[in-house]
Parts: sequence; C-alpha cells; structure tokens
Amino acid sequence: MPGSSDRRYIRLEVINGKNLLPFGRTPAGIYVSIDVDSRRRWKSAISVLSSDESVAWGNVVTLSSHASPALSVEIRASYEADRMLGSGEVVGKLQMSWDELLDHGDEPFMLSFPPVCDVHPSLTLKTAVVLACDDQDGALSDSLVDCEITRGTDAGHAQFVEYVTSENVSHLNAALEHFQLVLDQCPVSHPDHATALTNLAHARLEGYARNDLQDIDATISLFRDALALRPQRHPDHSLALYNLTKALNWRYNEEDTAADIREAAQLYHELLPLCPEGTYLRSIAAGANGVDYVIDECNDLPIDASDEGIHLRRVVLELCPLGHQLRPRALRELAHAVEARFDQHGSIDDLDTSIQLRREAVFLCPEGHADRDVHLDNLALSLVSRFDHEGKPDDLDEAISLHEEALRLRPVGHESRDLSLDNLGGALIARFHKCGDIDDITRAISLYREALTLCPYDATALGNLALALDTRYDQLGVSEDLDEAIDRRRESIRLQQHDHPERHVNLFNLSSALCSRFTQTQENEDVEEAITLCQQSLAALSSLHPHRYFSYMWLQKAYLSRYQILHDPADLSLAIENFRLASRHPTQGFPERIVTAQNWVTAAEEHSHTSALEAYNTCFDLLDGHLATRSSTISRREAATAFSGARSLPVDAASCAIRHDKLRQAIELAEQGRGQQWSLASRLRTSVEDLESANPNLAHNYLELSKLVSNAAQSSSTITDRAAADRAATEYRRLTRQWEATVAEIRDLRAFSRFLLPPLYEDLQAAARQGPVIILIASQYSCNAIIVPTSGDPHHVPLPSVALVELNNLKDRFARAIRHASVMGPKQPRNDLIVLLRTVWDVIMLPIVNVLQHDLKLKYHSRIWLCPTAAFTSIPLHAAHPFKTNPDGSKEPCLEDLYICSYTPTLSALVRSRQGMKRRVTPSFVTIGQGQPRGGKGKELLAVDSELELVHKLVPATANRTTISGDAATRAGALQALQENTWVHLACHGKQDPAQPYDSHFVMKDEHLTLLDIMERDIPHAEFAFLSACHTAVGDEETPDEVIHLAAGLQFSGFKSVVGTLWEVDDAVAQHVVKAFYEHMFEDLKDGGAMDCTKAAWALNRATHAVKTTVPLEQRMVFIHIGV
Repeated sequence: MPGSSDRRYIRLEVINGKNLLPFGRTPAGIYVSIDVDSRRRWKSAISVLSSDESVAWGNVVTLSSHASPALSVEIRASYEADRMLGSGEVVGKLQMSWDELLDHGDEPFMLSFPPVCDVHPSLTLKTAVVLACDDQDGALSDSLVDCEITRGTDAGHAQFVEYVTSENVSHLNAALEHFQLVLDQCPVSHPDHATALTNLAHARLEGYARNDLQDIDATISLFRDALALRPQRHPDHSLALYNLTKALNWRYNEEDTAADIREAAQLYHELLPLCPEGTYLRSIAAGANGVDYVIDECNDLPIDASDEGIHLRRVVLELCPLGHQLRPRALRELAHAVEARFDQHGSIDDLDTSIQLRREAVFLCPEGHADRDVHLDNLALSLVSRFDHEGKPDDLDEAISLHEEALRLRPVGHESRDLSLDNLGGALIARFHKCGDIDDITRAISLYREALTLCPYDATALGNLALALDTRYDQLGVSEDLDEAIDRRRESIRLQQHDHPERHVNLFNLSSALCSRFTQTQENEDVEEAITLCQQSLAALSSLHPHRYFSYMWLQKAYLSRYQILHDPADLSLAIENFRLASRHPTQGFPERIVTAQNWVTAAEEHSHTSALEAYNTCFDLLDGHLATRSSTISRREAATAFSGARSLPVDAASCAIRHDKLRQAIELAEQGRGQQWSLASRLRTSVEDLESANPNLAHNYLELSKLVSNAAQSSSTITDRAAADRAATEYRRLTRQWEATVAEIRDLRAFSRFLLPPLYEDLQAAARQGPVIILIASQYSCNAIIVPTSGDPHHVPLPSVALVELNNLKDRFARAIRHASVMGPKQPRNDLIVLLRTVWDVIMLPIVNVLQHDLKLKYHSRIWLCPTAAFTSIPLHAAHPFKTNPDGSKEPCLEDLYICSYTPTLSALVRSRQGMKRRVTPSFVTIGQGQPRGGKGKELLAVDSELELVHKLVPATANRTTISGDAATRAGALQALQENTWVHLACHGKQDPAQPYDSHFVMKDEHLTLLDIMERDIPHAEFAFLSACHTAVGDEETPDEVIHLAAGLQFSGFKSVVGTLWEVDDAVAQHVVKAFYEHMFEDLKDGGAMDCTKAAWALNRATHAVKTTVPLEQRMVFIHIGV
C-alpha cells in the first residue's frame, strides 16, 4: 500500500481466530495482545473459546505506526474470566512490519502463527489507514504491569508449557516453585488468592496425571479452596467446578473411591447448565472424559437404596437428557435403586417409579437394540412385583408377554438365557396362583430345569426349581415333587454364604416344604427344623423388611401343622400370633395380607379360637385399604372379587359375632363388609354441613380435595396406555394421601372423631327411625336374623330350620319356578311358587314376625325394612305367605297383609336417604320410555307408549311434567332428565349383567344407560324413581353381599325412594300395577296434599293387593320398594 510508515494511523480489526487451544489446561477465554512500544500494550476482550477451538472477537483498535518499526502480536489464554493474574499462557506469537500488515488491502486476511506441537494458530484480521486524530492513542487500554506476583505467575505458566511439551520434570518443579511463591504472596484476603490456588493446583494435577507427582489429596484441597472463593454467579465459578471435577475423576481413577465419583456427579449436575452450548468448556465437560466418564462410573457403583444413593441416581439420570446414549443405563440403575428401597420398605410409590423408569428404558431400546432384552426383563420383573403387591391382573399379563419376548431375544447359547428362563418361570408360577392352570406350573418346572442345566451350581436356579416343585406338590400331592424340592432347597442353601442378602428366602421356603412333609409323614424333626429355619430368617431381616411377612407365614404354618397333629394349645396360640404379625406387616402388599387374614379367619373358626372376630376385623380393614387404592368403581370390584373367600366374609363375621352374643358388633361387621363398594364410592360425596359450621376452612379443603380425587379417578378410567395409566395411578395416590391427611385432621375435632369411619351401631340405628330393619344373615356357620328396632338393643332371631345349602337350593327353585310361570297362562295356578312362598313364611319370616308382634309389639301395617344378605338377596322375602285358611274360614295373613315392606341394600344407604330428605325442592316429574331400541338390543315393547301416557295422566298437574320417548330417549337424554327432575318413571328394557354389574343397564335408543353412568351422577335433590323394567333390583352374583344393581345405583345417586324389579316384567301386565300404584300414590293430592316419596312403599303394597285378580302372582311379586 502506498504511503510512508513514519506517520500513519492504522485501524486494526481483530475478527476471529482458529486452533487456539492452550497446553493441557482449559482456559476461561482467549485474547489478543499487541505490544505497541516498550511501555504499552493493547489487549482485546477476553472471549470464550468455542468447541471447535475458535474465538470470535470483532474488536477494533487504531494504532500509530511511528511508535515502533514493527508490530508484535500474541495470542494468549486467560485462566480467569474476571481479574487476571499475569498475562496468561502464550498460544501463539508473531512479529511483523507495518507494511506486511497493510499488504492485504481492505479485505480480511488470515495471519498464521508458528506451529506448536503440529497445531497452527491463526487470526483473521482486517486493516485500513485512517486520518490522524487528536486522541490517537486513546484505544490503548492497558499499561504493561510489572510486579513480582505477575512475573512469578507468567514464569510459572512458561515453565508449565515447557513441561507439557518436553515432559522434563525439572520444568514442572520450576513451575510449582513459581506458583507456590505467588501463592505465598497472595494470602487468603488477597483478590488473586483463588487464582494462585488454581495455578498451583493445576500444575500439580498435571504432574499427578503424568506420574511425576504422587499426592492428589493436597491438589484437590487447593481446588476446593479456590471453588469456595468463586461461589455461584462468580465469572469463574463454572471453571472452578470443572477443575475440581477433573481432579476428583483422576483420584477416583487411581484410588477407586466411590465418594469421589459421587461428588463429581453432583458437581457436573451444577456445572453443565452453566456451560452454554457450543463453548469449549461445554464440549469437554459433556464429553467422553468428562460427564460421560462420571455417568459410566456411577452406573457401575453398587446398588444403594438409601435416600442419598437414590438422589445420586436421579442426578446421574438428569445428566443424561433425552437422546443421550447412556440414558437407558441410567434409567436402569435408578430403577434398581428405587426398587431395592421398595424391597426394604414396601412403598408402592417406589415400585411405580421403577416401572415408569423401566418403561422409558424399553421405549429407548426398540427392536434391534443390543440391550432390549435386559430392559424387557427388568420391566417384567417390576410388574410381577407390583402384581404381588397390588394384585392387578394386567400387570401379570404384561409381565409374561415381556418375559416371553426377552426369552426370544436370548436363544440357546445366549449368555443370559438362564436369567430369562428363571424370570419367565417365576411369572408363570404367579399366574398359576391366580388362575390355577397346572400347565403353568409344568412349564415353569421345565424352564427351571433348562436354566439349571446352564448353571448347575446356581443357588437361585436351584431355589426357583424347588419353589415350583413345592407348588406342584401342593396342587397334586406327588411326594416325589416335595422330596426333590427339599433336596434342591438344601443344596441351594449350601451354595449360599451366610451373609448372602437372599439367604433368608431359601430358609423360609425350605421351612414351608418341611411343614408340608411333616403333615404327610408326622416326622417331628421336620417341623422342628422348619421352626428353627423361620426363626433364623427373621433374625436376618430388619423389622420393616417386606420378607418378614413370609417368615411369619411359614412359622405360622409350622406351628399350626404341629398343633393339628399334637394338639398342644401353645402351638395354636403361636400360630395365631404369627397370623396376626403377618397380616399386619405394614410393608407387605395388601393382597398377600388379605389372604393371610382370611386364612386366620378359617383357622380361628375351625379351632374355635377367641381371635376370630379380630381376624374378621383385620380382613375388613385390609380390604378397605386395598380397595381404596383403586381409582375406579370397576377396578375396586375387580380387586374385591379377586379374593374368592372374601365373598362370605361379612355374613360369616356377623354369624361369628352372633355366636359370641355380640349383636351390635354383628350388625357393624355385616355393614362394614357388605357396604364397602358403596361406602368407598360415596366417601367423596359425604355432606359436610356440620363441618362447615365448625371449621369452614377445613370443610373447604376437604371438598376441594374430594373434587380433585374424583376427577382424577374419572380421568384415569379412560386411559388405555399402560405408561400413562401408571402415571395416573401415581397422581391418584398422591391426591388420595392429601385427602386422607385432611380426613385425619377432621377427625382430630372432637365432634367429628368418627368422620368417614365404619359406622357404629348407634349410627346405624338411625335407619330404623320409621320402623324396624331386619338383617338376614346367610352364613356357612349359621343362618340368623337380627332386628334393629327404633330404639334399644337389637333382637336376635335364630333360624334353626335354615342352612346355607338349603337356602341356595331354595334360591334356585325360585328361579326355576319364575321361569316356568312366565310361560303359563294368567289363570293357571302357580303351585310351585305357592309352595316356595309358604316355605319362606314358615322357616324364615314367621319366626321374625313372632318377634315383631310379641317382643316389639309392632302394630299392623307398620313399615318394616328387609336387609337380606348372600342367598337371601335372591329370595322374594316380601312375598312370604302361609297360604292357609283358619278353622273359621278366614285367610291367615301374609307378610304384606301385616306390614308395609321395603328393602334396603345396607343400613347406611337408608340412613343417607333419610338425611337427604332434609333437602326438598319443587317436584318435577319425567317419564322416560324406550320401546323400540336399535340394533337388536331387545324385542319391541308395545305397551311402553301407553304406559307413559297413563303415568302422565295420573301425575298431578301441579307437578312440572315432561315425557321423553322414541328418538329422544337416548342415553344422554335420559341422563339429563335424571339430573333435572326429582321424580322419574322409566319404562324400557332393563338388563342385569351378572359378570360385571356396573355394566347393568337400561336400553335406550342409541347407547345403554349403565349403572356406572348413574352412579357417577350426584343428584341430591332427586326423590323418587319407578323402574318399570326387568331385573332392576337383582344383585351381583360374584359379590352377593355387595348389593350392586340398578335400583341401588339410583338410590346411591340421590333418589330416596325407588321401585324396582326382581326379574322379567311383562310390560302389558305391569300397566295394571303401575296404574294402581300411582292412583294410590297421589290419591291425597286432590285435597291439596304434596307429592311425598315416602308413600311409595304403602302405594306399592296397596297396588299389589288391588290387582290380585288381574295380575299373576309372579308379576305382583316382581315389584319391590327400596329406600324411605
């Protein structure tokens, strides 16, 4: 470029640089330094090094060329983003004339520096000659600093570079000496103390890494001190974190100290968010020698189920964001840790968390992924554990499917095939216990034998085979299976060390097998050894370990087995005590404990032990707890029906209390056991009017949480995705705990100490306020009736002529007689029914009537309520009739001649209906009819429209009357009508679903109006419903003590008084009963009276009497009244 170099001003723009990495140390940034003369230096900004080892500046300076004949340019690394100590490390240095600088014209050009270790640093510059200005040196920002600590620091950096490039330890010693002298001159209060600490520490770390220095502990202490002086928000905080993690990694690599790698993980968790993407610090911190190394090493640490260990695993997982190659392994290790905590403490939240983590791991390892088999197996094992804990069949089905897939991925010759064989075998055994298919056990044994051939000296494989053989022995009784099971178990124990964490499992399982052999052979040494083994297993377990449950169980089995042979009462007491401990062990799942409590009941009843009532109470408490974990009504029923023995528990418990002369407790037990489904469904609808007066804030909290729990339950019932369902279940459980905490707070108030607890006799007696309630108990131990009077103690009515077998036979005979009558002509005598109704009168109702008349002095035509249980629910008790003529020619009165009969599903249901009568509104009446359903949903009901017209005429004009029929009678239309009206008459097909009673329904034009639809509506202002449809008051076959039918559902939703049907209704004949009913129901309204749903029972009684000559017997009996 033309012009003299004597008096020129040159504008220099430093654009960027490449290949600018310093030696062996991560810089805070890179800057460019230009020596203008012997006194002055220009420095660019310190800019962050990018991951590609480049830097962008864009700094501009104007220099005077007359000050020096040449230009000295340096690229330097700064190890401080804040206050620098010294000039940093030289990355590149170059001297050039001004003319060389200006030879490139106005275009940017690259300035290359001499290579260092085959690395070629370069800068991109741009120059231009500019006019002189008054402030020509104003851009020279820094003066050269010359002091002892600066010189010492720079000398240390220079020696350190020499050490790195030459590997001559003398240079390391010189660097350490310089850095130590600087540190000595920078005490703790000095602003450069942290920098001096870091310089010395880093030189020491490099020496340690190259085996030229042995002491790493002092180096880490230096880095710790430096970090303490550079807290959060300090510009050098992130680099201080990184330096310490690097040192910890080195020490862990050499000394294998787990605390170091744990701390490094925590530090990286703090560091990575501080490192912007694209920076060099981010690239090395997140690279293979940085956080990935830490993740790998943490994943290899032993499982630690402590809170601290799980926290570390969560930190490691957060270091592996979505897309990170190590995330599946991190998910697996965290799942291992939380499931280990579940194994120790039994918290279902931990198991759910484990399953969610394992689901994600499976998702991240699709078909073809090398680790898919591992994650499939792990997820399946967790699902089996949850099945054991909660009893959800879907978990077991999914687990078996996953295990099958994993086994396919591990063909013969695969190193992990034995694990898949063992795991699938365990799942099949679990399914056998659930379904009883012997093929599952046979296949499990086959799988275990194959696994044992692959690992003949594996204690777990031996134990698994022993368990399967023992299980098959229990089913088939083949003694060879039992003997082999014992031998395999002993061999497994011999192969295990005494401190093996699973040794206790072999001990109590061997104990169980020995008990089985003792029962067979009565060899006393077997049972003695069994007791000793269980005691040893208990000694090895902490007080809350879930497996203590099994030790208690098999110890119980041993004592009970010996009692049954030797009849020592002490053995029975010890067996009962272990039943008690097992059923109340808090960290074992509900299903196992419920079965144990049921077995306790059986043993106590069989041996007439005084703990029987305690056992029944334990059963109910456990069932309540178990069902409360289910979010939906249907899932609660499924959970209840999974326990076959639970069906008769309420009546058996009541029978037990009766046999112990505890009538009040009998009523309480029957109510608690029979009303579980309804009470759990209604707990979120409990009125809090009194609580609102006493504590408005608490009442508000309770109502809000009830709403949240209810919403969570409804939303979870529609989820089909398993992972989403697991998350919903966890959220439901979280809300339920908050709700339960609020309930506990309410119970702390003196006046509300029984809030939502099972009602006491004093509470239940409110059901008898308008007349006695007769509870009919049908138990395998005895059949009885208990009369709850309006006041005073209950009355026991023995039914000695009735046994449960005979009652079931009577129920079946009624069903056949009703079917036979349905095809008979209207004038033909119903002789079969007459015989059966006479039997009901003689052996069931007459003893009760005698007590009502002679002990309670109950007046004729008083109201009574029947509360049947078990087989009694399928017998038309209200129609009991002597069919006798007295010597004077008069007819002996039947039950409905003597009293006005109603039914109630439970006493609590009747109490709730009575309480609801306090809220009365202006009546509105809707008639809903559907006689022509679509899609073959039932035959055409020709009389429906005429029935609706008839009812419409009979309803008082003062009521707001509407009719919904034909195309308007849809599911949605019917639901809306139910919610908007206080009185309802429904004429259509009704269907009770015996397999799934909540699917019982009324047939509408489009979709079914189900019992569940009705139950999910809360209609507190509703009063009366007449269900002119078939099977609306027939109970659930699977749980006969849970009266789940359409009429009860309407009562639950808010209708206080309901007329329903026990079997099929002839719609043409039914009109006679309907007409007579409404004529009697509204006869007083001509004189200005009000519509009163409490008259329904009387009106039905009068109607059935009025139509005796026109309506066949079975069509009069079909209608019953439920409620107030």
